[in-house]
Amino acid sequence: MKKLIIAIAILLFCSNVYAETTFKLSVNKEDVLKINRIGYNILNANRIKEKMVFELVDKNYVNACTYYSTNLISVTDELLKIIEKEDELAAILAHEISHGVDYRQGILKGYFSFIATSLNSKKYEYKADKRAADYLVKAGYNPLALIVALNKIAPQLRFDSSLSHPLTSKRMAEIYEYIYVKYPQYLVQNEYKDNIYYQNFLITSKENRKKLENKIKSNSKKKVNYK
Repeated sequence: MKKLIIAIAILLFCSNVYAETTFKLSVNKEDVLKINRIGYNILNANRIKEKMVFELVDKNYVNACTYYSTNLISVTDELLKIIEKEDELAAILAHEISHGVDYRQGILKGYFSFIATSLNSKKYEYKADKRAADYLVKAGYNPLALIVALNKIAPQLRFDSSLSHPLTSKRMAEIYEYIYVKYPQYLVQNEYKDNIYYQNFLITSKENRKKLENKIKSNSKKKVNYK
């Protein structure tokens, strides 16, 4: 119950922030247009029926958020500063678009969807990561950008103790496995092989990738317990 109350409070806060931030924009117009171009490209390429809009807000922290009540996808300009390639921004938007789709599922156009997404938030984060990979491929982007973007923006806790998000290392390992199985061509012709953030992922994920290798060799269907 405590977990649900905290999650509802966060969602309500996000909804209220919309009214406060919309009129405080002091961001570059070209960046706003870029976010919209990439966002709508993903929406249209994947024939996503749910209505969504995008905004860039002038905030001094790195974040992207999908507001439950409005399906507004908000990106901070601090996040945009550390995004180098268009595919990386597409990866972040694709992940948030997946949340927007889930927020409109169920009775009354998803009015009570926050209950499911709050009580099973980690499950929905994994779901959004994998669905984002599908969205990216369909829209002509490289799904490995998901790993690169996460490695840049998502901190790593010591333990999997967050109420809302799995460990970043687990998320990246799950994405890597998903791409390895479903989109191996992106690993064969790896545009990110010399990227410093992807190279760092290869270093920090050595143990997790070894677990995946063992799973493949043994033809196991069991879920890998990544760290």
